[in-house]
Amino acid sequence: MKKAIVPKATIAVSELNLKKSALRVLGQRLVSPEVMYIQSKLGDKATQAEIDATIIAVRKMPWASIVLPD
Repeated sequence: MKKAIVPKATIAVSELNLKKSALRVLGQRLVSPEVMYIQSKLGDKATQAEIDATIIAVRKMPWASIVLPD
């Protein structure tokens, strides 16, 4: 039997989508440096599972590695 290949839907990695996902996953809001770091890490589009995993990983990271140097 052949299995149907279902492409995974990607969504835009925008500030609004990240903040909504963070509220759903963490119950807290992200701060601006966290949002910028996630956007630079994921790019323009990602799956919801990738966004959720990255949000959780960023919250566990030390602050010095999240803040991008000027």
